[in-house]
Amino acid sequence: MKKKLLVLFIFICISFYFTPLWSVFTFTETRSEKPSIHYISMNAEKEFQFIFTHTIHLTDVIESYKVLDSEEILLISMQYTDVAIGMPGYAEEGQTLEYENGVYTLRYDESILPNFTLHIGDVNYGLSLKYGEKNFNLKKELVRGKSYLFEVKKLSLYQKMKGVKLNGR
Repeated sequence: MKKKLLVLFIFICISFYFTPLWSVFTFTETRSEKPSIHYISMNAEKEFQFIFTHTIHLTDVIESYKVLDSEEILLISMQYTDVAIGMPGYAEEGQTLEYENGVYTLRYDESILPNFTLHIGDVNYGLSLKYGEKNFNLKKELVRGKSYLFEVKKLSLYQKMKGVKLNGR
């Protein structure tokens, strides 16, 4: 009887170790034979933003997103102050563009993404992910010049231990 309980206990522990339970934002290195996975642990908060400095206008662009229950990513809006090179000056189908107090806000009706690739440019301009009250400086945390697949998914304890937690916390 004790052996059966011990075997059951070991099985439960191993299952717990390999079962994906923790929701995270992941940055998986692309174009690599042994890709590294960097992650940010999530809490109940569903909304987040990418904030970057446009390399030509030298102004901040704020992209707002929401995590859906399906772990897909809903693009809510993009805010910027200059149009022209790389920034839309009009709305396309399924979008609305507003201009108020010097800020353009491009809203998306229903732009759902399973993931997207993020390139960490080798330039000295800002790129961060804002989640809750924290800002994660992606230029310091990830390798410049590399691309990362950004996804929302669940990781197991084993995967979390193999990955690199951003901001070291």
